[in-house]
Amino acid sequence: MPATDSATNSIAATLAAFVADTPDDAIPAEVRTRAPHHMLDAVGIALASTRYDFAHKTLTALRGLAGEGPVPVIGMPASLPARDAATVNGLLCHGLDYDDTHIGGVIHPTASVMPAVLSAAAMTGADGRSVVSAYVLGVEVAARLGAVARFHQVGFHPTGMIGVFGCALAAGRLLGLTRAQLAAAQGIALSMASGSLEFLEDGAWNKRLHPGWAAAAGITAAALAREGFTGVTRPYEGRFGLFNAYLGKEAGRADLGIATAGLGETWELMATAIKPYPACHFTHACVDAALELRRDGLDLARIRRIEALVPEQVVKTVCEPEANKKRPSNSYDAQFSVPFLVAAALVRGRLTLAELENDALGDAAILDIASKVSYRHDPDSPFPKAYSGELVITLDDGRELRHREHINRGAADRPLSNAEIVDKYRGNAAMTVNETAAARIADAVLGLDASPRAADSLSVLSPSVR
Repeated sequence: MPATDSATNSIAATLAAFVADTPDDAIPAEVRTRAPHHMLDAVGIALASTRYDFAHKTLTALRGLAGEGPVPVIGMPASLPARDAATVNGLLCHGLDYDDTHIGGVIHPTASVMPAVLSAAAMTGADGRSVVSAYVLGVEVAARLGAVARFHQVGFHPTGMIGVFGCALAAGRLLGLTRAQLAAAQGIALSMASGSLEFLEDGAWNKRLHPGWAAAAGITAAALAREGFTGVTRPYEGRFGLFNAYLGKEAGRADLGIATAGLGETWELMATAIKPYPACHFTHACVDAALELRRDGLDLARIRRIEALVPEQVVKTVCEPEANKKRPSNSYDAQFSVPFLVAAALVRGRLTLAELENDALGDAAILDIASKVSYRHDPDSPFPKAYSGELVITLDDGRELRHREHINRGAADRPLSNAEIVDKYRGNAAMTVNETAAARIADAVLGLDASPRAADSLSVLSPSVR
């Protein structure tokens, strides 16, 4: 793995200069328009997440540590200190695994970067244009760092582990850090990078916490750097830097050039997919294939077996262990199961949050179909550019039906439109707030770029203000 020669020529220094020196008007208009739509998508998911125990238990725990503060908690009648609010808001945005995904980096950038900039905006009184810029730049950094290597393959969740660096830089921009301070913030953040995939074994809540923890840690790193705290100079390419330390034997496959490629020219936000389904993005192409086959008139009673073709790199996440995937014990298990999600889509003709409730998890018809699903590697997958999926269904008379989705919906080549994102937001928001409140929130988020004071505009995120 190639390394740079000095601190002044390090990846951290290059990213610091990019974040410090990029003027607001250097971010293209289409990116500035798309950015609030990604933020609105995350807000809608956060509102829907407030229906669940994990949201209330997390809020109670953190409120018990430090009490109230100035930053609103999305969808909940509470305001917390900046870091605690970032933690809860990140958990809410990622709580249903329905948030955006940068395809190449396999990372959910908005769930960590947006809460970080919301808190930093309250700390600084920043205007909306500055907040949108900081958000975009944080996403750009996180996306590239995530794309350098496949952290999932060695058991780490890049949303939390990589997210901390994007959050440190986004928060640092709003806090007015210099180039040198932004570089130091990344060096500090190295010791805060975390996120294990062990939750896949038992459906634990850990993953939900990862982006919020990254946001809080990023704010902390930025604040320390502002006061002159010294961080390591080569957090990425150093001997015990991020990629060498976390990837182990896989470090040789990392392409460090990706971390800084196209800065200011290629905007990775535009390659960040909005999810059409509330499940791991790796499963979406198979779900689309299932729905298409069902629309073609498939008789479920005649199914003998189903073979799912998936990218080899995602098998550990959504296909194994097979017994768990065919009979998920909770909604989180189900969200990472190709067999269950394909079966649910075939049986119910849709895949919504309702298909992750207990009645669906115990639905005999769904479980019967899931038991017939096996997998093999897709030799023609374009992964990681897109997450392909194909289903081959063998009927009781030996005939085969198949459908392939070579590029999953939401990927850069098949993006959801801004109007579709707003529709998705409305559906999620309707679970917890009335139409008037949902519209007020949407207006505030979509109009953020023109807000004279972001914190005032975004105070509507909490029902205590609405």
